[in-house]
Amino acid sequence: MGPLILIGLALFAAGLRNFSRAATLLPTNKPARVLVTTGIYRWTRNPIYLGFFLVYGGIGVVAQSTWGLVLTLPLAFLIRYGVVAREEAYLERRFGGAHLDYKRRVRRWL
Repeated sequence: MGPLILIGLALFAAGLRNFSRAATLLPTNKPARVLVTTGIYRWTRNPIYLGFFLVYGGIGVVAQSTWGLVLTLPLAFLIRYGVVAREEAYLERRFGGAHLDYKRRVRRWL
């Protein structure tokens, strides 16, 4: 496996582990129980999506797929504006000032 894939899988696993330790739900269509700000979430607000993005890009590199690499940018745009923006709006409504403070301290990606 390529390094991008391994890093992506590690970020994904770290994000899942933090959600599990906090006893909160991962599916984004379920209510969040707590705002997870520890572990990998101290450095990035979206390790799971970042992990997905790196795995996708890594697969494109390993497969030497031009289309895979070309589609990486639209995928990143879709994740950022179609998914992350909605989730952040929900978290602001759900956790208010705590989420706003978290956003000020921690970058969205890295």
